[in-house]
Amino acid sequence: MKLNVSLKNWKQNTNILNLDVPQELEKTVKTGIRFIDDALGEGITPSSAVLLTGTPGAGKSTLSLQIANSVTGLGHLALYNSGEESLFQIRKVTKRLGFRHGFVAGQDLMVNDVIEHAKNIKRSNNANKQMFLVCDSIQTLDDGKYMNGMTNSMTAVRCTEAITDYCKESYSIAFLIGQVTKEGEFSGKQAIKHAVDVHLHLSIDLAKKSETYGERILEVQKNRFGPAGKRFLVGINDTGLYLKGEVL
Repeated sequence: MKLNVSLKNWKQNTNILNLDVPQELEKTVKTGIRFIDDALGEGITPSSAVLLTGTPGAGKSTLSLQIANSVTGLGHLALYNSGEESLFQIRKVTKRLGFRHGFVAGQDLMVNDVIEHAKNIKRSNNANKQMFLVCDSIQTLDDGKYMNGMTNSMTAVRCTEAITDYCKESYSIAFLIGQVTKEGEFSGKQAIKHAVDVHLHLSIDLAKKSETYGERILEVQKNRFGPAGKRFLVGINDTGLYLKGEVL
């Protein structure tokens, strides 16, 4: 997905080292969650869309809530849009996890409404603050292509592309939770993985002969702005997921 910004000094035969990069892309933004920042290369590049998948029970929804709470605590803006759970259920979880910062919550099902909500938050607050959009999950969204409300496997692809386009246009950062099968495999089209900039996968190691059997592992399966292939051992307690160490 290309950035919708003008390349002011680009022309044919331009050396890449002489290309001016937008100031927003020269920085990385911390989430405040150590293993997420380490996994992505000391933070996230603005304009990034991150797909988060995981085996059932691994904690991807908990992690996405932690991210929204953490970035709010750092002074950023965060919208958590839930299509999986009611806002009452989310409030109960945030109370159980002991969150102190919170985030703006939404429950829109139309992707354009989600994006407009994020834009309104940005307009209503300091324009210099970084905007984070967290969607749980991408498969619950609709782009309204069919008048009768019908959706299909391509609906999630179009919704993902709409959010990635929004990120590129506004330098926002999105975390998109992807539904999985009982075996933990991503249940959406591969086009979704191609559309995003980063793919993180959270799993529970079920190989009995493995040294990390029963442990949660976060793997960076794709990263356009940094290293991929990193694997982190994470634990879970009453306050959420935490780093236990890096796995080679």
